[in-house]
Amino acid sequence: MAVTSMANSSVRDFTKYNSISAAYGSSPYASEYVVIAGGGGGANSLGGGGGAGGYRSNVFGESSGGGASAESALNILAGVYTVTIGAGGAGTGVQVAGNGFPGSSSAFSEFSTVGGGEGSSQGIDPGAGGSGGGSNSNNSATAPGGLGTAGQGFAGGKGNDGAVQYPAGGGGGAGSVGVSPPTSSSDGGAGGSGVTSSITGSAVGRAGGGGGSKTASPAGTATDGGGAGAVINTAATAGSANTGGGGGGCRGGVAPAQSGAGGSGVVIFTLPLQAIATFSGGVTQTSAVVGFNRVYTVTATSTTSETVTIS
Repeated sequence: MAVTSMANSSVRDFTKYNSISAAYGSSPYASEYVVIAGGGGGANSLGGGGGAGGYRSNVFGESSGGGASAESALNILAGVYTVTIGAGGAGTGVQVAGNGFPGSSSAFSEFSTVGGGEGSSQGIDPGAGGSGGGSNSNNSATAPGGLGTAGQGFAGGKGNDGAVQYPAGGGGGAGSVGVSPPTSSSDGGAGGSGVTSSITGSAVGRAGGGGGSKTASPAGTATDGGGAGAVINTAATAGSANTGGGGGGCRGGVAPAQSGAGGSGVVIFTLPLQAIATFSGGVTQTSAVVGFNRVYTVTATSTTSETVTIS
């Protein structure tokens, strides 16, 4: 009986120690994160909007992309971890018809996200990704919006190919599907919404999809870092840097008609104040104290082999 009592007591003490250690003491440290990939580029020539980069988060009370709940709590051990910021996918050149380009993956430790899917030009399918690219307004009968990735983002919208206005689909966002214009006279499809996080101490929306194009105003709008679509003979807007927003689609025409690039991704994570984070030389980052934690915001990495050492 005494042995059993001691064993149970030891288990309780060990569990209590680990819980206290993660919050206030030594490694492992309680850590929250938001990891967003680069957004996809919008397309030119009846072009759909680019999809947002994949969005993953374990911040308590918030959401991951694609309608998923926050991921599991993380107690991170002292050690060396990969950190990578995905670039946004390029748009097209001036008066160059074609799809945009997909965004690139971001990663923190084992938590990686998928780059946003590219918007599609006439006669070409859109790309799947963290969130999917919007479909063009020419072959929409056979090409729905690109698919998103479960737990990271939503699908792109489908264009409408009736009559001369040709409204294209919006790119998918981390928070909602890109809009599919219901009629040929509808606005260009709006980009899907992103997800809002307060991990930095302020509420910020990120990973919105790019707006789809239309012949005449209004083209598709965008929020949460996504780029707005463009009407004929005008340039679409790029996704905002370090939001993973999708680029806007372009209707085409003469200069300056071109589609928008996707926004670059970002990695944000927290550590208790007593923890130390040391980054390799190719990492661009800032930090700020929020409550009992230091919040690290990584905005660029020069290679795919950059690291953070936690001690």
